[in-house]
Order: sequence, then C-alpha cells, then structure tokens
Amino acid sequence: MLQLRARDYGIVVGELPAGGRNKITDVPGITVGHYTVDTDEHKTGVTLLLPCPENPFTHKLPAAAFVLNGFGKSLGLVQVEELGTLETPIALTNTLNVGLVHDALVEYMVSRCEAEGLELRSVNPVVCECNDGGLNHIQKRAVGQEAVFAAFASAGPDFDEGDVGAGKGMVCHGLKGGIGSSSRKMEIEGSVYTMGALVLANHGSMKDLTIGGQFIGPRLDEAKAARESDIGSCIVLLATDLPLDSRQLSRVAKRASVGLARLGSFIGQGSGEIFLAFSTANPFNGKEESAFRQTTAFHEDKLDLPFRAAAECVEEAVLNCLFTARTCTGWDGKTVWGLTELWKPE
Repeated sequence: MLQLRARDYGIVVGELPAGGRNKITDVPGITVGHYTVDTDEHKTGVTLLLPCPENPFTHKLPAAAFVLNGFGKSLGLVQVEELGTLETPIALTNTLNVGLVHDALVEYMVSRCEAEGLELRSVNPVVCECNDGGLNHIQKRAVGQEAVFAAFASAGPDFDEGDVGAGKGMVCHGLKGGIGSSSRKMEIEGSVYTMGALVLANHGSMKDLTIGGQFIGPRLDEAKAARESDIGSCIVLLATDLPLDSRQLSRVAKRASVGLARLGSFIGQGSGEIFLAFSTANPFNGKEESAFRQTTAFHEDKLDLPFRAAAECVEEAVLNCLFTARTCTGWDGKTVWGLTELWKPE
C-alpha cells in the first residue's frame, strides 16, 4: 500500500536534498525489517536495523550514543560509549520486551557466527524501547524470538512507516505515532554522502505540535489528544557513510534534539530521548592482528553540514511517522487518532 508522507502533503523540511527513498536505507548497505503484532489485545512489535550486509561482529562500525533524557530501559549503550563501536543489529521494541528481544539478538548472533566458523563468547546487542502500554497489553509481552527472527526475514532497503513494527502502539504529540524515516544528501569536495534517520516516536504533546513552522496544536481537537504531557520517549537512530569517528558521531547524535525541538517537544521529565549514531565508513575487524589500522578522518571544522543533515532528517522522520500512522484503538478501548484525520494541510 502506497503511504503518503510529509512531502506528499507539500511539507518540505530544511534545505538539503533528500536521498532517493528519503529513508535511512539511502545509506548504502543498511536494511530495516518489522514484525507487527496487531490483535484485539496487542498493538506492538519489533523493528530491526541491520547496519551492514557483513557480520557486524567482525565488521564493527564506529558508533556513539547520546542520552538527552534517560527515562529509558535500553541495553548495550554502555559498551557503545566505551568502545565506540557497534557490533550487532539494532532492535526497537516496547519497554517490557527488551529482555526477550535482547535474548533473541544473542541467539541470532551466535547462530550467524557459528555458520561462519566463529566462536562467540561475548556480544553486545543494542535494544532500545518506548512504552506502548496505552494501546498494548504490555504486561503479556507479545514479542519474542519468533517475532525478532521474522523481522530479520523481512528486512530490506524499503520498509513501511507509521504504526508498524515497534511503532504499532506508540503515541506522538498526542496522536498516533510509531516509525518514521528520512535522509539527506551532503556534497563534500565533489563526493556525495548520506545522512539517514530512523525514529521510534512516542513523545510530545498535541498542544505544542509545530509543523513546517506553523503552530498546529491549537488547530486540532485537543479533546482527542491521547495525553496532555510530554512523556513517552523517542529513540533516534542516525546513520551515515561519511567517515566520522565515535567522538564526532556523538556530536552528530546530539543534533537529533534540534529536530525534535523544531516540532515542539521540550523533552519532558517522563520522556526518554536516546540517540545512537553510526558510520558505515572505517569498519574495524577485531580479528586483525596489526597494532595499527588505517582510517579516513573528517575535518572537525566541516561538521556543520552533517549537523544540519541530522537535524533536518530527524524532523522529517517524525513528520513521516505522523503522516503515515493511522487511528488505532487499543486493548482497553482507548482510541488514538491519526494526524491526517484531525488536520488537513493547506
């Protein structure tokens, strides 16, 4: 089914050009897969980002995490921050399923390494979450190994947005939220690089919502807002093929906050804003025996462009989530409205 996104409604964010799909998979080698649980009792799922076609355990990528507000239950960020590398796919799910999804990622990595003749004694799966308990009977934990492996099987360069996968039960700015993505092209000294964002949007309040510089909140029926306060969390994954090191990626990750703020989020006390950025350039093979390795370094004074790209594609990714997500009624009869049913862009 064709999904209408922000640009289909005439809303263009920023000044940099988008990639061909305008998704994080415009960064070469990245794929994304979903598994959605959509029953009377459950509105939930899992979304997986595979950072490269190679085994990420032996093809470690530079990475960094930034926690803007730590109301979250993510796993794997401590080692990412310490070592500056990503060594597994990244999984997004709901709060109470983090442990089960982590276990499934371990099983996936053990099986993959065994198939490649590698002995795996330690691995650092990255799992991030938002709470979908408003629409999903979260205590029954409907996402496990079968769902994760099905998401792996579905992974590809194109993928749905909105209330799918991990986003099925999410709420964003009091409206139906979920998964969104966007990308930006960066021309640097005759070469074109890409920055891409994938968001799990479960944050913000309706009264603060701003779209394309217009204060939209007061135009909506606030009586239909799923919640009033800025709670719930937003996970942002940023990827690029620009050769940035872990420290530089940490600086880029912080700019995700700009995209959220431009939409009206002030990062409430009960909202976990957790950002992870990685580069597909300069992979590191832990099996190499040399004490030195060659890398390409990006000039620190040129970071304004990737900063702008990160902010722009995060803002548009959240918008794409809002425009593609549809009205949903949860397990206890509560309805969360989709943006396009309450507001029509001029």
